[in-house]
Amino acid sequence: MNKIELIEELADRLNVPKKEAEVFLNTLVDVITSHLKKGEEVTITGFGTFMTKFRHARQGVNPQNPSERMQIPAVTVPKFKAGKSLKDALKHIAEK
Repeated sequence: MNKIELIEELADRLNVPKKEAEVFLNTLVDVITSHLKKGEEVTITGFGTFMTKFRHARQGVNPQNPSERMQIPAVTVPKFKAGKSLKDALKHIAEK
């Protein structure tokens, strides 16, 4: 499912115009992003938690030239931890 399909699904389920569903989705993404930028976690009970993780700078290997070492800079990356309800909902897929 891509963003357009998600907007269509939201519009159908909420019985609102697609434009309104798009505004809702974009606002949700903006709110989550702004709180992650502040270093805060965003928890949606039952679904999961969005958080950030800091990765320290480290040495790596150039895949095009394995003998060449390269410095990989430090970076903050987004992370998602699934909630119990989401895990339980997906657990039954493997049993089929």
